[in-house]
Amino acid sequence: MSRLQAAPPQIEQPLSLSDNVCFALYTAANALVRAYRPLLQQCDLTYPQYLVMQALWLQDNANLTDLSRSTKLDLGTLTPIVKRLEAKGLLARHVDSTDERKKVIVTTEAGSQLKQQALDLKQQLLKKVSVSEAKLDELRELCLVLTDDLNRE
Repeated sequence: MSRLQAAPPQIEQPLSLSDNVCFALYTAANALVRAYRPLLQQCDLTYPQYLVMQALWLQDNANLTDLSRSTKLDLGTLTPIVKRLEAKGLLARHVDSTDERKKVIVTTEAGSQLKQQALDLKQQLLKKVSVSEAKLDELRELCLVLTDDLNRE
């Protein structure tokens, strides 16, 4: 090899599973959902239901495609979640005024009343971690960039 050619980079073998970013993200996501579970039970919500309600609190009158895009849940997963939330009286589906073939999903009064209680869960969860809000915000940004990079075709 000539002096002008760079040696190929050496990829180091991880010493343990936790040396892998994928493992660290996987276990952190599982721990986060497990930590949310008892808090969400107070609101009678599962974590995916909580995601859908949060999306609607941010943008009410959404259609399934909008909700799928914002929650990153596919339509096959999202439809039964919406039906369960409707059965609980937290949201309703109505015919879209601009296209009667479509439905829009709106929060009900009960769904709106649940908002503050559910959003307070974040503060309860923050009390359980030693990571600062600034570091958590940085982590969130890195996760979003990683997701965008990996989903790019």
